[in-house]
Amino acid sequence: MTDAFLTLFQWQNLLYLLLGTSVGIVVGCIPGLTSTMLIALTLPLTFHMDPVSAMTLLIGEYVCGISGGLVTAILLRMPGTPSSIVTTFDGYPMAQQGKAERALALGIFASVVGGLISWAFLAGMSPSLASFALGFGPWEYCSLVLAALFMLAALTQGSLVRGLLGAAVGMALSLPGIDPSIGTPRLTFGSDALLSGFGLLPVLIGAFAISQVLRDAATELPREALKPPKGRLQIFGSDVNKHGGNLVRSSLIGTWIGIVPGIGSNIAAIIAYTTTRQLSDTPDKFGQGEEAGVVASETANNAAIGGALIPLITMCIPGSVTEAILIGALTIHNLQPGPLLFQNSPEIAYGVIASYLVANLFMLVLMWGSAKWIAQLIRRPRSYLLSAILVFCVSGSYAINNSFIDVWRMVAFGVVGLALEGARIPLGPFVIGFVLTPIAEEQLRAAMMMSNGDVSAILTRPYAMGFLVVALLTLAWPFVSSRLASRRKSKRSEGSA
Repeated sequence: MTDAFLTLFQWQNLLYLLLGTSVGIVVGCIPGLTSTMLIALTLPLTFHMDPVSAMTLLIGEYVCGISGGLVTAILLRMPGTPSSIVTTFDGYPMAQQGKAERALALGIFASVVGGLISWAFLAGMSPSLASFALGFGPWEYCSLVLAALFMLAALTQGSLVRGLLGAAVGMALSLPGIDPSIGTPRLTFGSDALLSGFGLLPVLIGAFAISQVLRDAATELPREALKPPKGRLQIFGSDVNKHGGNLVRSSLIGTWIGIVPGIGSNIAAIIAYTTTRQLSDTPDKFGQGEEAGVVASETANNAAIGGALIPLITMCIPGSVTEAILIGALTIHNLQPGPLLFQNSPEIAYGVIASYLVANLFMLVLMWGSAKWIAQLIRRPRSYLLSAILVFCVSGSYAINNSFIDVWRMVAFGVVGLALEGARIPLGPFVIGFVLTPIAEEQLRAAMMMSNGDVSAILTRPYAMGFLVVALLTLAWPFVSSRLASRRKSKRSEGSA
């Protein structure tokens, strides 16, 4: 770990981290733009960078892309990111009451505390969990990927069927190209352009950036008068005593929810907010400018980032789309995500951990000094912003292979992403299904070769069976919970009668 910090503190790596945190804060403040889109756009720029510098840049963007959303959530009731939606419940009423500085100070402070506590779990659990995962074989990895896909489909917004359908579409689109086992074309339909399959970057940039540009270009967002705070942002020692229990509790909630694939920062914020309100002596004040509501929301959504990085670097399981893109960044630099990352490339594994800590500290300094003015960016003409994003999209996709075929693929997947969301099919399972299918296929083929085609060999692998049980329970739970809810409802109706 010490060597990772020494490497991080080299001037070029610190510069990339500072750049990532700065850009992440700005993008996070702009409604409609997300850290996922930012990382997808930045990924082509990291091709010729040192792997440590590349991951440092992306981690900085990830951390501050989530935290930056609190500024417009508090000042305008326009959350810059989905995870900041809960912050609007009490942050905006505080701003209306003339307490904008107070709300911003609490939000920034809570974000940093949540990040630091989740970093302790990231640094403490990751090496041990990676050592445990080294005992996994092909059957374990295949069943683990299957369980992650089912959990993501079940826990994402919308119905289980739509989540599974999105994952199935992503899995199907990852198959065209050259069969990795026998080296023959498959599902290319006689087209030479499909021999290389659909590249990861055109899919990611198209599904998120281009679809967002198309959606924003066709939608007119209402604008409210911006009233930036004029006073200083301050935190007092009494605030630590007053909100200390809330900070620790919401950090733990955010970290453990972040570890579970598919839930995300927004759900972590909702659960932490609801828990804090239930434990409060004055629950009626929530939604009317209660400080504890802002603290709970911002602590949990930032802590969820550190939690999500734990399964990413130890078992190659992305908890969200952003982590899936980070896996793509590792593979682009010829690095193998998962437990072997700590053995083969410890400077990368521990570099991610170190970058996450320092990114939170950079975020504290940058947001504390500039939060009052960053929100002014949303006054700029929207057409300028969309045009700049489109230029980055085209140049990033073209730079992959210096071919306009990738640009057209990007545009096509932009339309696909727009169509999927129009059909209320979530993009999360779609992209993660696209990313994880090659991993699952490779492990399944290896497992079948080891067992001479005997599928029953999985019965001799307890961890693999455990992951399969988790997958089956995930599929069954929505139906069981609906049955239980209907029974409770019928009992209440009978009792009232």
